[in-house]
Amino acid sequence: MIKITVLIVAITAAFAVCVGAQTPTMQKRTITKTDRFDFGVGGTVAVTGAPTGSIHVAGWQKNEIEITAVIELQAPTDADLAKLAEITGFVTDESPGRTGIVSIGTHNKFGLKKLPKNFPKNLLGLPFRIDYVINVPHFCDLEIDGGKGDLSVAGVEGTMRINFIESRAKIEVISGATTATFGSGAVEVAIGTHGWRARAATIQVATGDLTVRLPANLNAEIDAVILRTGKIENTLPGMKPRDRKVVFTDKSITAKTGVGGVPLKFTVGDGTLKMESLVLPF
Repeated sequence: MIKITVLIVAITAAFAVCVGAQTPTMQKRTITKTDRFDFGVGGTVAVTGAPTGSIHVAGWQKNEIEITAVIELQAPTDADLAKLAEITGFVTDESPGRTGIVSIGTHNKFGLKKLPKNFPKNLLGLPFRIDYVINVPHFCDLEIDGGKGDLSVAGVEGTMRINFIESRAKIEVISGATTATFGSGAVEVAIGTHGWRARAATIQVATGDLTVRLPANLNAEIDAVILRTGKIENTLPGMKPRDRKVVFTDKSITAKTGVGGVPLKFTVGDGTLKMESLVLPF
């Protein structure tokens, strides 16, 4: 029995040595890439994030776009890190009235149709992240597509379309129609942070928590729904059923505030949907 135990221990130790030999220690490197260029108000800024990484967008008074991307790379050697640093980052697609900011790296073959012939294939699956801080003109439209990471949007007046796989998000809606869809995470949305300027909004979270903060002088028609599991927590004053025969439940609210009019739709698949009064600063 003792011999068998000793043999098992020896085999386990040998296996661990083999696994350790096959899994090299990963080194990390952080680099920063920046860009800044003119961009007129009223245009569209489209951001395509990396599979992992945050996106923070803020509006400012300058007719310029400023991009700061902090890139974290992982690879077995310094030489590998240097190769990845050359081709990981972002490119811009600039045209009158629209600018695209597109993340490039091993996830999309660097934005090319094919890989460079001399690029090591063992580097293709290595993890990396890109964290963006982007300043845009105060008045512009936004299109944001992200993977897994934090998101914040503040100080931007215009239409917004947002898609994120997984995020902790904080979004200010000032004006312009807004459509935002999240696969999972915790999402906070404040509507009317700089005064209520009526526009439609549709916010969806498949799995997670959605908190919506609305101003006291709101005139809107609100549809709030939990599709599967979870509940609605509503502390907004002055909400009335649009149809007096359809009562509010912890799964569905069909309401009107003020004189109604603007459609606001909030949907959670599995999770909690909170509706609260807006308290500034957000």
